[in-house]
This record gives sequence, C-alpha cells and structure tokens, in this order.
Amino acid sequence: MQRVDVAIAGGGPAGSAAAHAAASRGADAVVLEKGVPRADRQGLGPDSTDAAGILDYWVDIMGIHPDEFPEGVVQDELDRAEFVGPNEACTLRSTGIESSYDGFGYTMHRARFDDFMRDRAEEAGAEYRVKASVKDVETDLSAGVGGDDPRHVLSLAGGDEVGADFLVLADGPQRTVTNRVLDRFLPDGRKASERLASTENNHIAYQEYRRFPPEVYDEVDGAITFWWGVMPGHTAYPWVFPNADRVCRVGLTMPIGMDLDEVEDREEYALIHDDDERIPSGKEYVRRILEREWGDEYDIEEDFPVVEDAGKTNGTETYPISSTNPIESPVDAGICVTGGAMGATSAFHEGGDHVAVRTGAIAGELAAEGDVSAYNERWKEAIGDELLRNVALAELCRGYGPDDWDDTFRIGREMLADDGDRGMFERKFGAGWGAAKLLLRYQWIKWRNRGGRYVQMTEDEYAY
Repeated sequence: MQRVDVAIAGGGPAGSAAAHAAASRGADAVVLEKGVPRADRQGLGPDSTDAAGILDYWVDIMGIHPDEFPEGVVQDELDRAEFVGPNEACTLRSTGIESSYDGFGYTMHRARFDDFMRDRAEEAGAEYRVKASVKDVETDLSAGVGGDDPRHVLSLAGGDEVGADFLVLADGPQRTVTNRVLDRFLPDGRKASERLASTENNHIAYQEYRRFPPEVYDEVDGAITFWWGVMPGHTAYPWVFPNADRVCRVGLTMPIGMDLDEVEDREEYALIHDDDERIPSGKEYVRRILEREWGDEYDIEEDFPVVEDAGKTNGTETYPISSTNPIESPVDAGICVTGGAMGATSAFHEGGDHVAVRTGAIAGELAAEGDVSAYNERWKEAIGDELLRNVALAELCRGYGPDDWDDTFRIGREMLADDGDRGMFERKFGAGWGAAKLLLRYQWIKWRNRGGRYVQMTEDEYAY
C-alpha cells in the first residue's frame, strides 16, 4: 500500500491546487485522477472540459495572475459582458469590485490551464496518478496523524490501495467519490448521495467550438455574451465566449431532466418552437441561437463551421455544473471537500475555476500543517462573499420568465453609471422605483443568507 500524507481524489483545478499547496509545504501528496489524456493535449492529465472564463476580481480569489500562465492558456482579453434578453439588453464594462487585475477578465483554454496547474504541483513535489479511479474509502478515526496506520485507505479500481492521513475530495459536481464518503458520516439514514445527487441537483452544459466569420468575430471579440429569457429553466441560458483564431465557444446551460409540458408560457421563449414535443437537445439549442442572431445573413453550418479538432469530442463538450448550495466538510475526520464537489461553482454564471483553486489551496495548506479543523471557517473567509452573491442572484431570478428578464436588463442599463467608472450601481436610486425594488430584494436575500446560512449541509450534521 502506498502511504502519503495527503490523498487527493480528482485532478482538476481544486485537486491540483491542493496538491501544490500541500507539496509546497513539505507534505507527501498524491493526486488520483480517473480521467484519460485528451487527444489534443500533450502529456497526461485529467479529461477536463469547461467554458473557462475569469473576471477581474476572480483573479484575486484564485490567487494566480494570468501573467504566470504559459502561452496559449489565455485565449481572449475581455472588456465587457453582454446580457441580452428577448427585447432588452445591458452591457457591463466593470464588475464594480476592486481587483489587482487591470482588465475586465479573460477567457482561457481550460485543458492547458489544467496542464499548467498539474506542472505547478509536480514541480512542488506532488505525484499524479492518472487512470486511477477511486472505488472506495475506508476511514479509521482511531488512527492518529503521522502514525503507523493511515486514517484513510483509498481502494483503486485496479486493486491498489493508498493510505493517507488527510483526504481532499476534488471530484467535481458529479461527486462520484464525495457522496459515498459523506454518506458514512451522516446518521439516521440521511444520505448525501440523495441530497446532492447530480441527476436531481445539477445543471448540464453543452458547447460547440465554432469558427466565426471575420466580421462577426470582430463583433463579439472581447465580450462574453449571455442570452436570458430565450429558453426555459431556472438559470438556463445560451452563451458565446470568444477564443483565439476566430474560434468561439457557443453553448448553453440548463437544468437536468426538464419536462417541456411543465413549462408555463412556453410560447414566450424564442428558442422553443410550436412543434417541439420535448426540450431541445444542446446541439439543437446551439443551432437555434446562431440562426436567431446571424441566420439572416449567413449559412450557419457553412459560415460558422464546427472546429472538430477542438474540445472533448469532435468540437463539442458536455459537462455537469453544480447547482446546489455549498456544503461544509467533515473536518474532524480529516476530510476537506473542495471546488465543484462542495458546490462552490455557480450555475447562475457557470463560474467555478477561481473558487475551486482557492478552496483546494486552503485544504492542501491545512493538511500539510497537520490540522484541517479550520477548513470550513477558512473557505468562508476567502470566498464567502462570492458564494453569497451567487446564491442571492440565483434565488433572485428563480421563476423569472422572458418579461422579467427584459425588465431586469432595462433597469440594469438605467442603473449603470454614465461615466463608466467602477461604481456599477452609481445611479441605483435615480433609475427609479423598479431599480430600488430590485436592489432591495437582492439585499434582502443576501441578508437572509448571512452568516453562512447559504450552506446546504453543515458540519454539525456529521457524526463521528
């Protein structure tokens, strides 16, 4: 049995950040990644897939400046976000949050970012094992840290075992390992695998890599664009993210398992057709948004071709996004849940790499110090404000229909400061009663979730 200080299940941003933090502080750390190498990547690494955009203040949350990246990670420098409703739109040129990063944000090549994160961790001394699927974890709470017997024994698919004093769970929003581990610490028949089941709680995202015509790429270059109120579902929206070489990621996110028959006012949604018998596939949604925006002037399949040597499968990618609220970890058992596995990502804007890296780094640092008891407090200090914003925004728009999105973007446009400074709500009262009501409701939701009340599963629920 291999014996280490810290075992990390999952080799994405959270797992790699944990490995780097632990190894940098002298701990013996191993990352167990079930994925296989991608055909379009050199070396070995996780089979990652993501829309991968970072905003200005997210750089500080993540703690890694893009100047540290090798060439090819950053794909496009951003100067704005465009929010488009059925009839109204709003362009945001500042997040309104102070940041050490001078730009609005950037898009990145997620697979190359993962390679960078892995190289960084290995240079610090961490070990990676790919095609290493964790099938089971046994925990002996009587085993002391640094003793002869490990506290955690991880059984791998090939029959190998890894013993560790600390366990970092970084297996993403599907939580294939996390749910099994947490089930053993919940009493009275309660199950994390039911409360956090991906088929019940997650969103699904689909995207295609399309090469845009030069004049259209010039139009979208520098912007992340989201269309709201054109397809049904809570926090469901299509997007366009510009990459390099006129390639854009065109995709969407929506809840898993939606039933079109249960959609109210389905005729109000631009991407739903009268003859639809079910929710369209991701592929069909992408075709419809491209046709809606540019189909009058272009042949979509000929002029916006799929870049088949990009992405995960012939220019396309499908992946889950956590839509649960965050959970706390059973730290008394020496376990830290990080990133998407802890629900730190957001289906509202699909952002998660920055909080994944930060939570992983905190977990790895504490594990190397031999005590993870402060992990839940530490991640709240670091990303609590960000998670509270995500939870409040998602709750704010729950139940929104197309007209509601139009009202929101109209109000948002009126609220934006005329002089373009960083005070995005400078005219919050001058914009009228509609703006005041929107802001008051948002602040009320934040207040109601203050003090960590946005947490879905708390530390005191675990039994040891």
